[in-house]
Amino acid sequence: MTEHLNKTANEDLGRFLEGPINSYDHLRNFDFGPDNRRNVSCLSKYISHRVLLEYDIITQTLALHRHDNVEKFIQEVFWRVYWKGWLEHRPTVWDDFVSFDFDNVSNSNYQNAVRGKTGIRCFDSWVNELRDRSYLHNHTRMWFASIWIFTLGLPWQLGASFFMHHLLDGDSASNTLGWRWVAGVQTAGKHYLARSNNISRYTDGRFGDDKLNEEAGPCFDNTEHITIPIDSAGSMTRKFDTLIVFDTDLHLENEQAYEDYENVLVICLNNDERSILLSNTVLAFKRVLINDFVSRCQNARLSDPSNIIEIVSAIEGFDVVYPFVGDNLDYLKRLQSLTNVTLHIRKRAEDLHCWQYAKKGFFNFKKQIPDIIDTLGLRT
Repeated sequence: MTEHLNKTANEDLGRFLEGPINSYDHLRNFDFGPDNRRNVSCLSKYISHRVLLEYDIITQTLALHRHDNVEKFIQEVFWRVYWKGWLEHRPTVWDDFVSFDFDNVSNSNYQNAVRGKTGIRCFDSWVNELRDRSYLHNHTRMWFASIWIFTLGLPWQLGASFFMHHLLDGDSASNTLGWRWVAGVQTAGKHYLARSNNISRYTDGRFGDDKLNEEAGPCFDNTEHITIPIDSAGSMTRKFDTLIVFDTDLHLENEQAYEDYENVLVICLNNDERSILLSNTVLAFKRVLINDFVSRCQNARLSDPSNIIEIVSAIEGFDVVYPFVGDNLDYLKRLQSLTNVTLHIRKRAEDLHCWQYAKKGFFNFKKQIPDIIDTLGLRT
């Protein structure tokens, strides 16, 4: 991995917008294999860390293309915003997920699954791809999750954790809620079943000869998760002299964006601070992204979580770029509980505007996208 990934990310976006996006609508569901990703953007590892900000991507896209011609791509970008908002309204879904007993796993099906030894040819191939490349095509993730849950009979929580462990683009909202949706507990009674003929069609015949459980019913979860209002917090205004940034939002409008702060502390949690453990590959990627951020942001430095308590204990309070529901926010809550330090949370106005439409299903959110684009001034 090289430094200056911000530049690489923007170059990758530019190349995608110049050509491949024109065929995205009708080719996006095809997985041609790990060496042929010409039909998808492969930008998710940058978007999940906000090296590329969703709203900037949409602005650049609409500067080059008519909305009607790139509607599917625009919707896919907004899916990530929607999932974040949905989870912000129901943070107990995350709490419920991470409370699962991940350590008590002796099921032979699980051991075979994570080693790619199930005998299901497509699935085993995807396990190896995930472990080797830290990426899977989005359609393949759905097939994978369905086989994991309904053919192998494994808990969706274990699969969601396995994905987060290996994916460079792992996102607490998109990943958790995507697995819940496949299982049939996100939208009660509506699950996703992988079918051999569908896999054959969209892998261009590479797979599709495996016997799968195509008759399974949905999983059930009677846990009620109350929808709560989202605190608008402190918008993006400055209050204290120290700012904390997490790996989940590394967006910089420019190199002077945080110049008013005396210190910008960037945190990447180690596994001993996480409920969902990440692979060394994923942690290394995050640190490369953070180092790139630090090189471009005045007064910024990477700070080890073990030193933060000592730092914050000596100050009145600090500002925080909101890290979203997930392990980073859980850490922040523990930090505040231990130190009683005052937190001034900075939330992006674009997120707050979008999240008001994320209380229900994506269909309702999707209807608002044209108005969201106009209200946020994303169409130049």
